[in-house]
Amino acid sequence: MKKTGLVFFPAFDWAISPTHPEREERLLYTRDQIFEEGLMDLPQITEYKPRLATKKDVARTHFCVPNVAGQTTEAHLIAAGGALVIADALMKGEIHNGFAMVRPPGHHAMRVVHGNRGFCNINNEAIMVDYLRHKYGIKKVAIIDTDVHHGDGTQDIFYHDPDVLFISFHQDGRTLYPGSGFTNEAGGPAAYGTTLNVPLPPGTTDEGIHYVLDNLILPVLNEFQPEIIINSAGQDNHYTDPLANMKVSAQGYAQLNQKLAPDIAVLEGGYAIETALPYVNTGIILAMAGLDYSHVIEPDYNKNQLVQSPEKTERIKETVEELLAVWKQRNKIELGVLAHKSDFYQRQKTIFYDTDYIHENQVEKVRLCYDCAGYITIMSQAFHHNDRRSKVFCVAIPFNACQRCYNDAHNDYMNAVRSEAYDYVYLQNKAEDVYRIFTNVGTKKLEEF
Repeated sequence: MKKTGLVFFPAFDWAISPTHPEREERLLYTRDQIFEEGLMDLPQITEYKPRLATKKDVARTHFCVPNVAGQTTEAHLIAAGGALVIADALMKGEIHNGFAMVRPPGHHAMRVVHGNRGFCNINNEAIMVDYLRHKYGIKKVAIIDTDVHHGDGTQDIFYHDPDVLFISFHQDGRTLYPGSGFTNEAGGPAAYGTTLNVPLPPGTTDEGIHYVLDNLILPVLNEFQPEIIINSAGQDNHYTDPLANMKVSAQGYAQLNQKLAPDIAVLEGGYAIETALPYVNTGIILAMAGLDYSHVIEPDYNKNQLVQSPEKTERIKETVEELLAVWKQRNKIELGVLAHKSDFYQRQKTIFYDTDYIHENQVEKVRLCYDCAGYITIMSQAFHHNDRRSKVFCVAIPFNACQRCYNDAHNDYMNAVRSEAYDYVYLQNKAEDVYRIFTNVGTKKLEEF
């Protein structure tokens, strides 16, 4: 018998607005469904209560501006903490797998956080992954994002990490928020090929997502051999979702979950509150628990209306072939050749916070290092709709930092503090699990935890 853990947190006191799609009703219909079906009474299901994620849990993953308290409510910390509870239960061997059905969602929250974007402030999965790596020494992790929107925040956080495989399939970014997630976004120089994006044409059906799963995701997972598989479980590929244009059914989702066999699923989006979420979530829970889900059928389900055109099928096959070629080339980047030209890989990013109307400009630099993943610095400027501005400098030291990167990262942090050019300067030292915020606004002060 498979033991499946559940954490259920609807966040009754948090919504972007009373009528916004991201509101507590998203999970209340699911709660009714799983109680009516008697799922919570099954011996295979164990319910856990969530806890608050700590300030350090969040700071291990994010640079929150000005600080963690400024970007989170209690609901955000409970949602992230719910994922941590499932992670602990899994690692203690209490469960075979688990599903954190929590909100607010998280996969659009990037490494630097100036506000809410895509309904997300902090990234529940990424916080959980860094927690697993810190507390349990997990090294290789795979995150499969099945939300209809590109998981751009999760991608951003792990883009330069060769030990985290991130695969996202989603509706083509030319037709849907956040407008990213194309095949050429394949990871930084030290992690090329460990980010794979599968942009799918609007109208993709069960047939399409299962082609991607069978011919790309499962073979890549088999080669990567992760110690743990995380499913960033967005339910908005469903054919009734009001924010997207796909044609996936509850059966399609449940079968996908059965094949993928994630150790942990964490809820992301899904905004067909009555017509999709109760069925998709129920199907996934049954699949995770090894139970029969064949009877989970939406009342209006009509197979004949969920047909994928031959042109879309061909386009999906071409995308999969392109990504398999990227995967096969992943070990052929010579860091030494790149490092000979420059000690750092650099990219500039422009990020729009659609919920809070913030424009952010970033310059991100990554040390090209032979001995570790390389330390990262980010210069970030944010322009708020009320003319408020903030300029911050962030330094991230990876878990496996070599001594040279460790020392140089500390020097960059101290130089930024001494320069007085930034409102806030952050040090994220994952190697020693120490985090600092130096404040230059008003009375100068340093917070360390």
